[in-house]
Amino acid sequence: MLIAQISDLHFLPKGTLAFGRIDVAGCLERAIDHLNALEPAADAVLITGDLTNDGDAAVWAELMGALGRLEAPIYPLPGNHDDRELMRAAFAALELFPAAGPLCFAVDLGPVRLIGLDSLIPGDPAGRLGPEQLAWLDARLCEAPQVPTLVALHHPPFRTGIDHMDAMMLEDGEALAAVIGRHRQVERVLCGHVHRSVQCRFAGTLAQIAPGTAHAVQLTLAGAPPRWVMEPPGLLLHEWRGGRGLLSHLDFIGNFEVGEFSDQHTQAPGYLEASR
Repeated sequence: MLIAQISDLHFLPKGTLAFGRIDVAGCLERAIDHLNALEPAADAVLITGDLTNDGDAAVWAELMGALGRLEAPIYPLPGNHDDRELMRAAFAALELFPAAGPLCFAVDLGPVRLIGLDSLIPGDPAGRLGPEQLAWLDARLCEAPQVPTLVALHHPPFRTGIDHMDAMMLEDGEALAAVIGRHRQVERVLCGHVHRSVQCRFAGTLAQIAPGTAHAVQLTLAGAPPRWVMEPPGLLLHEWRGGRGLLSHLDFIGNFEVGEFSDQHTQAPGYLEASR
């Protein structure tokens, strides 16, 4: 079982540049090409929020056209830039979300279970799950205590050290930790929002943030102003390996030079002799 996780697409119509510089639509095209070319192919693609950059119905329609090229089934979640009802309507054909309320779901993906949560607070960049959704999560985890489970949401429940992002993290992260800590089958808590690959021990398991498909948030651990940076975009690949657990890779998106390893020309002449 191979689950690919992408996040923070911040989709804008073709020809519209984020911050006047970043072709987010082109970045998504390259991410989809990359996903479709994976060997082995992904069994599912999890999208952990901010699919659009405050898009209206027309933007959502264009985004759905782009995502239609994905060959694997998709499991999307809302982020703080998304509109809950526009997203519900856009993905109605998936029959994934309830007819009203949070855009949450629980699905069985062969040997693992995937539970998606809705941390969107309309009009607020921070996130919150709330008591009702946390109770729903607890009930879903109680249903299958022996099945390895991934819990996904947009906002991370832990501090990253990037001050301006930590100011808009999940507000009820401790309440989420209390639920997760009661269920040993949770293999990962998967997030987005920060546009960087970050990992942290959380509630007896591992919480992991996926990078964005376009721009990154600059790594500033000394309280510097918020900035974006065009580091290589990426995604996470989560492989379930049975009794050996879940293995996660950070996979960069882009055209990078590839070469064959060989015994010839690996070192300058005389290197091995000189090092003895």
